[in-house]
Amino acid sequence: MPELAYPDHRQDAAAWAAQLGISREAVELYLGSEVIDLHLDSFIWQRILGYDLRKRHGLGWLRGRFYSQVDFPRALEAQLGGAMWSITTNPWRSSAGRAAAFTKNLAELRATFASVAAHCSVVRSRGEYAAARAQGKHAAFIAIQGGNALDRDESALDLIPEDVVVRVTLVHMSSSTLGETSSPLRFGQDRGLTATGRRYVEALNDKRIFVDLAHISRRGFFDAVEVHDKRQPLIVTHTGVSAVQKSWRNLDDEQLRAVADTGGTIGVVFHGPYLGGGLLRGGMAMRIVDHLQHIVRTVGEDHASFGSDFDGAIIPPRDLRTCLQLPRLVQCMLDRGFGPALIRKILGQNFLRALGELRG
Repeated sequence: MPELAYPDHRQDAAAWAAQLGISREAVELYLGSEVIDLHLDSFIWQRILGYDLRKRHGLGWLRGRFYSQVDFPRALEAQLGGAMWSITTNPWRSSAGRAAAFTKNLAELRATFASVAAHCSVVRSRGEYAAARAQGKHAAFIAIQGGNALDRDESALDLIPEDVVVRVTLVHMSSSTLGETSSPLRFGQDRGLTATGRRYVEALNDKRIFVDLAHISRRGFFDAVEVHDKRQPLIVTHTGVSAVQKSWRNLDDEQLRAVADTGGTIGVVFHGPYLGGGLLRGGMAMRIVDHLQHIVRTVGEDHASFGSDFDGAIIPPRDLRTCLQLPRLVQCMLDRGFGPALIRKILGQNFLRALGELRG
């Protein structure tokens, strides 16, 4: 079992603050919070390029753009209490091939976490999260990006063992048998959620798995809201808001309210073009706060979170290239006038509340 070496910044908050160029207040607030990222895509690089999540990496060939933004040692150094680690679906496989690939990838991801069990635990509920954190471990939630990983037939969701998957993003960058993507790569009219997609939402509800409405078309979004069990919180793990930056990937105020009405939460993505930063430079971390502030003003402080999409081929803000700079986001929120209680909610408490409502 590999031993993951990393500096513990809790021993010298002032030194970490100086390193990041921010206040000690921001670092101490960060270190005293439950910090949970709703969307990490790092596993895709392990699958494709052999990027070992257990080894510490630098910024890579592209200097923190697109990939090499998170690994286990850096996540632990960043005191990232928890995160949703996604298994992303290859839409070009057959339906049977996607199901087989998912089973293989899930086994690999679980084995990777098991190999660092002294530092990380796979968790499925708020209670399991609390138990992992009490042991000083990173709490890893497993998620599926692209529900067509398991759309072979109506029994395909039974391939999820012991309900280990906490979240399914219904569609990704391409349309599927479940419904339409919001991507401009979609061809033809927006048909929304299909009949299969509607039954899929109901099946996820039965398993008490978060239905994630990132990436779905606007019509599909509201089709899912219609069929979804109103007693369970919806979630959007990684998005921007269109009132701050117009984009095919961002949500409008009506969509924000639909999620908030279920008690769910909305994670703000770190991709510069969705935030309003330049395509290549990625803007600054304060742009994330612009989106968070709009969510808070529109639907209240209980429904804003963050879902970086680190390693999801994104161009993050240039002052927030990797998870190691996350305390800078706290400084930006303090500078904007956010109080400590609100900041703690955004960093993790809002998600934990929704998780508790879904699974206890």
